[in-house]
Amino acid sequence: MADTVPVVCFPPVETENAHDRLKNLAEKFEKKFGCKPEFFGRAPGRVNLIGEHIDYCGYSVLPMAIEQDVVIAVATTESQDILLSNVKSDLYSDFLFHVNNVEINKETPQWQNYFQCGFLGMVEHLHIQSAVRGMKCMVDGTVPASSGLSSSSALVCCAALVTMHANGKSLPKNVLADLCARCEQYIGTQGGGMDQAISFMAQKGTAKLIEFNPLRATDVYLPDGISFVISNSCVEMNKAATSEFNTRVVECRIATQILAKQSGLEWEKFQRLGQVQRALNVSLPQAVDLVRKTLHEEPYTRAEVCQILGIKEEDFVSTVLSARTAQVQSFKLFQRATHVFSEAGRVLSFKRICEETDSEAPQKLGTLMNQSHTSCRDMYECSCTDLDSLVNICMEAGALGSRLTGAGWGGCAVSMVPTHDVMNFLVKVKKNFYDKHPSKAGKVGAALFATQPGSGALIYLPSTA
Repeated sequence: MADTVPVVCFPPVETENAHDRLKNLAEKFEKKFGCKPEFFGRAPGRVNLIGEHIDYCGYSVLPMAIEQDVVIAVATTESQDILLSNVKSDLYSDFLFHVNNVEINKETPQWQNYFQCGFLGMVEHLHIQSAVRGMKCMVDGTVPASSGLSSSSALVCCAALVTMHANGKSLPKNVLADLCARCEQYIGTQGGGMDQAISFMAQKGTAKLIEFNPLRATDVYLPDGISFVISNSCVEMNKAATSEFNTRVVECRIATQILAKQSGLEWEKFQRLGQVQRALNVSLPQAVDLVRKTLHEEPYTRAEVCQILGIKEEDFVSTVLSARTAQVQSFKLFQRATHVFSEAGRVLSFKRICEETDSEAPQKLGTLMNQSHTSCRDMYECSCTDLDSLVNICMEAGALGSRLTGAGWGGCAVSMVPTHDVMNFLVKVKKNFYDKHPSKAGKVGAALFATQPGSGALIYLPSTA
């Protein structure tokens, strides 16, 4: 069968800490529900090393899984009820729903709605609506929420994974990744498929180049002697609860269609910038030049877009915009398209440099990361003051490169640091960023950490020994 999610027994698991965590979760589960869990699902968070806001434009990205993850302990039932509990019960209340009555709140999404996305997507994919088993579930997540490390997608992926296993099914990793990318849209986020792909397809010790249509994952081995440090700005942004993320998706779609129209293509057939570049058979630098020649830097109004495309405003709202962006009046098309084409080029350069035996590789990779942050800040406008300040402090502390990671507007920076200098780097960032913000100082333990490429999704079975 195609590459499927591993099913392994514990003990042993990868680390002593992971083993102790599963034991503690099993004990809390039994205390809560009066029975032992039958199995555990695990899906990791991720850090995107480079390639921001381009997966939904059809371009490759370069993430790696991190050790932080979502684990769900499960016992199946015959009731067709799903009872959700969270180990952080002071933050996340219990929730009960029937398998045939899934209601997902798109306006003010709660934690259980992300579980429901994964659950519903899997049930519909397997066509088991009438026979799906009930579950008692306890969730334990260590990915910081709203940090840009894919906590919500990890929960969606883990929910789909445990629903699949509870119903005696098995699907290939690429199918799971595609499924979860689609079903996360139930909550209103029009993202790409990076988060879900790396959560399922990650391998310990290597980053991955993730390509789409069809979904493929290629190992990218990072140079020796470097580590990646995650630093959380502690500014939270829930991309499903605001319109900023979806506005960028729409701006890229409009830029796609205007570039297609002005280039003599049938613009109605194009949704992603990558499609236009490939249809015109131009390189990424040539695509950047095309943007410069075709789009103006001033924001486009609705009326101007409609005039160029030759459509009525009501048709524009119904076919181009989304529910979250129906009220947006102006669109920065030049800036968004320039970022996407240039960022896609940086991803390919990053992979190529990693494949070369070049002593200057870390410095070259760092330069690409810095260029990526500048583009995210200035052209895509998805950074924020605290995040820019944090990136600057990381560079001053000795990073070879530093950039925002994830959707942005808050969340985390990822910095590439010489391994021998990591401890010194951590001390400087703590002193110059966290210690100077009283509201952040108490969070530094979970907000600042070094990481190496982690493993992907797993099913754990309790030992029968």
